[in-house]
Amino acid sequence: MTDPAVFVPHFHWDREWYEPFQVFRHRLVTALDTVLETAESDPDFRFTVDGQMAAVEDYLEMRPEHRDRVAALVREGRLAVGPWLILLDEFLCTGETIVRNLRMGWAAAERLGGAMPIGYLPDMFGHIAQMPQILARAGIEHAALWRGVPGSVDGHAFRWRAPDGSEVRTEFLFDGYDNGLDVLLVPDRIRQALAEYAAMTAGRWGGDPVLAMSGTDHNAPDPRLAQWLRQASTEERPITVATLDEYLRKHVRDEATAVVTGELRSHVRGNILPGVLSVRLGLKQRMAVAERTVDHAERMNALWSRRDESAFLDLAWHKIIESTAHDSVVGSGTDETCDQVAARLAEAAQTARAVRDAALAEPAARVPGDGYLVANPLPSPRTALVEVDVAAAPEGSALVATTADGSTHPVQPVAQAPTVLSDERLDASQLERVLRRIHRRELFGLLIDRYELTPNALVFHLAEVPDGPFDLMTLRGEVAAAAAAHPGEWRVRTLARPRATALVALPVPAAGLAAFRVGPGEGPTAPAPAPQPVTATADTLANGLVEAAVAADGTLDVTGSDGTVLTGVGRLVDGGDRGDSYNYAPPAHDVLVSEPARVAVELLEAGPLRARLLVTRVYDWPEALSAEDRDRRAARTVPTPVETLVEVRAGEPFVRVSTAFLNRSADHRLRLHVPLPRPVTTSASAGQFAVTERGLTAEGGWGEYPLPTFPASSFVSAGPATVLLDHSAEYELVGDGRELAVTLLRAIGSISVNIHPLRDEPAASEIPAPGAQDLGTRIENRFAVLPRASGWQGADAVALAEEFRGDVLVTRGTAPPGGRLPPDTAGLRVDGRDVQVSSIRRVTDDPQGPGIELRLAALSDTARAVRVTGAFTAATTVDLLGRPLAAEPVRDGLDLLLGPWEIRTVVLH
Repeated sequence: MTDPAVFVPHFHWDREWYEPFQVFRHRLVTALDTVLETAESDPDFRFTVDGQMAAVEDYLEMRPEHRDRVAALVREGRLAVGPWLILLDEFLCTGETIVRNLRMGWAAAERLGGAMPIGYLPDMFGHIAQMPQILARAGIEHAALWRGVPGSVDGHAFRWRAPDGSEVRTEFLFDGYDNGLDVLLVPDRIRQALAEYAAMTAGRWGGDPVLAMSGTDHNAPDPRLAQWLRQASTEERPITVATLDEYLRKHVRDEATAVVTGELRSHVRGNILPGVLSVRLGLKQRMAVAERTVDHAERMNALWSRRDESAFLDLAWHKIIESTAHDSVVGSGTDETCDQVAARLAEAAQTARAVRDAALAEPAARVPGDGYLVANPLPSPRTALVEVDVAAAPEGSALVATTADGSTHPVQPVAQAPTVLSDERLDASQLERVLRRIHRRELFGLLIDRYELTPNALVFHLAEVPDGPFDLMTLRGEVAAAAAAHPGEWRVRTLARPRATALVALPVPAAGLAAFRVGPGEGPTAPAPAPQPVTATADTLANGLVEAAVAADGTLDVTGSDGTVLTGVGRLVDGGDRGDSYNYAPPAHDVLVSEPARVAVELLEAGPLRARLLVTRVYDWPEALSAEDRDRRAARTVPTPVETLVEVRAGEPFVRVSTAFLNRSADHRLRLHVPLPRPVTTSASAGQFAVTERGLTAEGGWGEYPLPTFPASSFVSAGPATVLLDHSAEYELVGDGRELAVTLLRAIGSISVNIHPLRDEPAASEIPAPGAQDLGTRIENRFAVLPRASGWQGADAVALAEEFRGDVLVTRGTAPPGGRLPPDTAGLRVDGRDVQVSSIRRVTDDPQGPGIELRLAALSDTARAVRVTGAFTAATTVDLLGRPLAAEPVRDGLDLLLGPWEIRTVVLH
C-alpha cells in the first residue's frame, strides 16, 4: 500500500479586507449554511472553521436559530472550531492581546462543545518567538502554519521552540493552506492528481500521510467533496476526510525532529509581506492607544473600584482583538475597511476609558475639589511629572505642591490662562440672551463662583471650584429688575480666576494613589527630595543624566550619563515608494532627501522640571512619483516643515522626541535615523513577551526580496542606542550597521500592485487605496532616545519603556474643597529587573473566589527573582487559560523565580 492521504475541508476567512466586514459576512453566512447542510447530509464530511471563533460568532449573530446545529456538529467532532477568537497579526499587538485572543476564543468554543486544541496560524505574516510558549502554557501541543518557516526545515513538521524552551509540534503547510485544491480541480482525475502530488512532495512526508488542505479564501467546499474522495479512494492509496485536529492526533506517526527556535520571519517558502508593519500609521497608533487604555482600565478597576466592570472590559477587548486580524490592523484593506477598523479601535478605547474614569472617580471622591488625585498604573514606585491646571500664584510668590504628610514638592509654571473671557456691550433688552448661556452653574466651561450686579454692569467671576452657593433663578430675577430699572447700554464681563498650567514632580507608590494640591509657597519648610533640575540654553537641554544639543542641521547630539555620545540623532531621510500596502519598493531612480532647506530652533521651556526645544526643519520633498514613470520621483517638490519637539525631564535618563508634519507628498517613505558610534551586526527589539535579536540580513528564496526590515513594539536597540517606542514600528539597520532607521511614514496608493520590483506574486488585487497616502494628514510620532554603552539591558530599557508609555492618570478631586488630603495608598508592587508586568485585572471565576490576576514575563536570558507585595494572603499559579496549576507560598508577599523568558500567571487572593 502506498502512503494514504488525508483531506481537510476548510475555508480561510478574512473577516475584512478588499471588502468591509459586513460584505464579507454576507458571504460567510451563505458559506456556513452550505457547510452545515453538507455535514448533515453526508456523515463522512468534516470541516475546520479556520481556527477562529469570529467566523462562528459572526454567523450565529445572523443565524441564531442554527446554534444547536453548530453545537451538535462540534460535539460530534465533525466541525472543528477555535481556539482563537480571530486570526491575528502577531507583531502588531501586545503579547497580552494575543493571550486574551486565545482565552476568549477558547471560551467561546467551549460553549459550543469544545475548542480545537491546535495553534492554527495559517496566513499570518510571520510568527513571534514566544508563540510556542503561549500555546504550551494553554495546554496546546500542536501548531500548524505556513509563512516564515526557515529553509532548514525539509519535512512537513518541526519542533518549534520558544526562547524559554517550550515546544510545540508544528505542521508546516509548506505549499500553503490550499495545497489540496489543485488535486480537486478535475473531480474525475483526483486519484491521478493525488498520485502526482504525492510523488512530487514525497521527500516531505516521511512515513506520514499526505495532508491535503482542501479550502481557500471565502468559499465553502463543494458539497460533493466527500463523495468525490470516496470515489477516488483505493486500497493502494486510501483517502480519509478529517478535521485538522484529527489529522494531527490520529494519522501522524512520525515525530518531528527538526528544531526551530524563536520567531519565524524567513521569506524562503512564502511571502511574509513585511511592509504591513509601516503602512497606515494611524491604525498602529490607535491599536496602541486602545491596548494601553484597556490595560489601565483593568488595573484601576481591580485595585480601586468596588464595581465589576467585566462586561464593558470584555467588550473593549473583543473589539481590539477583532481589529488585530491579519488583514485589519495591518492596513492592507480598502479605505472603507480601514476606516471601520479605526472606528472599532476608537470605540474600544472609549469603552475602556469609561471604566477607567469610573474606577478613579471612587477614590477621587475622597480628595478635596481643590486637589488632584494621581494614579500610577505601573506596579513600581516612581516620581511622576504631572501637568495640572491650578490657581495662579499671587505676584511675587511661587507655587508649591503639598501632599497629605505636609511635604512640599517642586512646581514649574508653564503657561498662564487669560482671565478676561469676554467683554461685551449690549442693550438692556438683550441681557436675557447672556443668561441663556448659563447651564445651571456652568459658563464657558467653568463654574460661576459669584457675580456683581451694579447699574448698567454685570460681572461674572468664574472658577473651576467655586467657594459658595449660586442660584440661577435668583440671578434671573435680579437681572430682569435691574434691566427694567436701568435701560440703555450695559457692559457684561466674564472673568476667570487667574489660572496657570503647572508641572509637579510627585512621588507615587507602586500601582498606587497620591493626592496633592498646589498653592502659594507658604507650606512646610522641608521639601521632599527632588531629582536634579533640568537646565536649558538656546540649543541644549540637560538634567545630569542625559544631555541633548541641537546641531546646525537640526539633528541632536545626545550624551548619556556614562559618556556615550550619539551624534546626528533624528536625521530624516525621505525616499520614494512605488510599492503597495504589503511591500516597500524603492523607485529604480530614487531621489533621497536628507538635508533640510531651513532650520529654526526655539526654546519653549527652560526647567527646572521639564525643558523643551522646538526644532523646525523645512524639507523640499517630491510631491509624488512621476505620472509618466513610476520608477522616478516627480520633479515638482513641496516645502514641508517638520517640527521636532525635544524634551528632557528631571530624573529621566532619556530624551523624549516627537515629530510632526502635515503630509503633502504621495508615494514616499520617511525614516528617522540614529547614527551609531561604530558599526554593529545585530539589533534587538522588544515585543510580545520577548526581546528578539536579529542580524543585518533576512533569509530569502521565495518570490519576495528579503528586506531586513523588522518589527518592534516597546523598544529597539542597536549597540549603545536604544529607542523607546509609543506604538509598534518598523526598523532596519542600514549602512552596513552604521545607523538605526525607524520608519515614520510609508505612503502608498494601492492595496497591491501587479508588478512589484521586490515581490514576484501579487499579494491581492490591484485595488486603489488613496487613503493610505495620508495626504493632508498630520503625521505625529513619539519616542525617546536612551544612550548607554552597555545596551538595552544595562540601560534597564524594559522598565524605562513601560515608564515612557505608561503615564500616570490624573483626575480632580470631587469632595468639598479645603478639606484634608487623603494619605498615599499603595496598590500592588512588583520588584524584579527585566520583568514585564503584562496584566493586572480582577477575576471573578477563579475556583478560590474573586482575586487579582497578575501576568509577568521575564525578558532576560537568565532567571529573574520577583517579589510581589500587596493586600493578599494567598496565590495560585494558573495557566494562560486560567486553570489552576499550583498554590504558591505567601509570606509577607510572594517570591517567584522566573526562568529565562518565562511567562507566569498568578491569581492573588
